[in-house]
Amino acid sequence: MTMHQNSISLKSLHTFQLPYSASEVITIQKAEELEEIEGNYLVLGEGSNTIFTCDFARPVLRIALQHINVTETDDSFRLRIGAGVNWHQLVIYTLKHNMPGLENLALIPGSVGAAPVQNIGAYGVEVGEFIENVTAWDRIKRTWRVFDRDACAFAYRDSIFKRKPDQFVITEVSLTLPKEWQPQLSYGALAHVGKDASANEIMAAVIAVRNSKLPNPHEIPNAGSFFKNPEVTLKKFKSIQQRHPDVAHYQLANGNIKLAAGWLIDQLGLKGFQCGGAAVHRQQALVLINCEDADGDDVLTLARHVQQKVAAEFQVSLEPEVRLMNEQGLIEL
Repeated sequence: MTMHQNSISLKSLHTFQLPYSASEVITIQKAEELEEIEGNYLVLGEGSNTIFTCDFARPVLRIALQHINVTETDDSFRLRIGAGVNWHQLVIYTLKHNMPGLENLALIPGSVGAAPVQNIGAYGVEVGEFIENVTAWDRIKRTWRVFDRDACAFAYRDSIFKRKPDQFVITEVSLTLPKEWQPQLSYGALAHVGKDASANEIMAAVIAVRNSKLPNPHEIPNAGSFFKNPEVTLKKFKSIQQRHPDVAHYQLANGNIKLAAGWLIDQLGLKGFQCGGAAVHRQQALVLINCEDADGDDVLTLARHVQQKVAAEFQVSLEPEVRLMNEQGLIEL
């Protein structure tokens, strides 16, 4: 049954915990209930990648579908998962039932429905590699659609769902986990994990690394990585490398270079830098935190300051990885 609540605080519904409210919050218990809902609502998962910078005038819609259905073939496990399932709990579920593959993506905050939107990734693995299809309600055409992996148009922290945020509402994600499991240990932070490690051991290592680098949003309100790692041409990279020989980077298949945004910010001495109640985290420069009852202006001022400093020193533009919202919807820095 659809649940409607009016004038609801958003503080507990997004992990940056800014003190704003929504005009209405709608919770969907069954997928077909979407067919009855009109209006320009915002879909919100667990709020781990969204920051509300003021009161929100539009309705907020949350998907509470919690099913996990598994079928087995000779060579793979196929999972159909409700969009409301917590992502990390899904990873735990798969390993508990001897279905490895997602262990590198452990402890990423958010819901299953949000995972394909952002094409979440960590430690050399992206969720798009495992997605078979995504079921979504098309709000414009008022019809159901099933997107195969190619139709999802996955890219780095991107997808068709992210590019068209007001058109598609994801209700179910289908994953395929091959039985011929191969551990992914190429990422530097996992180099200490032995090649014979089990999926559970890799998950434990991933959790340890994440806990050592990223603040727990339940203890220090934050939205994870605030900026994307920027992609630059080889020419631009060499120009930066001449001035900063130790610049953190890795090469992409297209010949371009991916830079570590956190490294760029750290080189400017911005760890701990504070604007009002918002600050750059002292241990992880890529994370902005709500340290002293921040408001939306504090966050935007801080983020723009970081952008401007990086652009001035490296001639590189940082793009937000988080969704920043004003009273009507998505805004740019």
